[in-house]
Amino acid sequence: MEWIVVSIYTSSWGIDTVCHTLSELGIDGVEIEDEQDFKDFLEENKKYWDYVDDDLLKEKEQETRVKIYLENNEELAARLEELRNALLILKEKDTAGDLGRLAISTEGINEEDWANNWKQYFHPIPVGEKILIQPQWEPLCEETDRTVFTVNPGMTFGTGTHHTTKLCIEELEKCVDEDTNLLDIGCGSGILSVISLLLGAGEAWAVDIDPACEKVAMENAELNKVDTTKYHVYSGDIISDKNLFDMLSVRKYDVIAANIVADVIIALLPIVKKLIKEGGTFVCSGIIDERLDDVLAAMEKEGIAPCHKSCGGGWNAMTCKM
Repeated sequence: MEWIVVSIYTSSWGIDTVCHTLSELGIDGVEIEDEQDFKDFLEENKKYWDYVDDDLLKEKEQETRVKIYLENNEELAARLEELRNALLILKEKDTAGDLGRLAISTEGINEEDWANNWKQYFHPIPVGEKILIQPQWEPLCEETDRTVFTVNPGMTFGTGTHHTTKLCIEELEKCVDEDTNLLDIGCGSGILSVISLLLGAGEAWAVDIDPACEKVAMENAELNKVDTTKYHVYSGDIISDKNLFDMLSVRKYDVIAANIVADVIIALLPIVKKLIKEGGTFVCSGIIDERLDDVLAAMEKEGIAPCHKSCGGGWNAMTCKM
């Protein structure tokens, strides 16, 4: 079994926050290398030496990081994408820069080759009853009566093969029709919103905190030959950016989808109530088993009751009629 060492660069202050985020992603085994620990050790034990070798100082006085180990298998691409997206959310909230760079590096694999090597694990996959997710670089080998969603996500966003995305797609199949106006919050590469248009949605709006989403999501829309006059993609934080919220709130939405993480879903609930039509459908996913009760409690506080729950691989999705 081959393992990849992933280092997340943070600060002493940010260790707990990063570890909490990893736990939300189902990653609990971590190694911590805290720069401050070494400095404290030197200060507290000065009486035991006259000097410290400069090479040792260079080796030990490094940037604080949290290290995790991921299997190098077909799930690795999705796991790295989840991690990158979660760190982007943390970075967006950390306006004071207290959490450090929140960048990642990997060992055990050639980073330059990874952008292409990961593709060997990504093959066409049927989702739900209607969708087939098709990587752009792999031709369709046989006829299908499913709606084909072609994707080339790069390494920045999801491929659509992760449990959280599949759970969302399965729910959207049931509630999207030609009259649907859909809002995709945390859209990434635009998978949910573009698929909704392929399923016949009248119009779709998509938003993500990563500015790269605008280019990648629109490229995937064009790749799938959807009418891009019916597709609108924006970047920004809908929770804190009043101008973005005001722009999106000029209309109400039949369906709102959010495939993110538990804490963001909880923060989004009051906003969803303001943006969704009466009788509309809210589909949320990205909730690990350990956080399900927290999300349900927050929903109850907001007067939102799930009408359907689904799960897979330790992840949960919920559909709520508003």
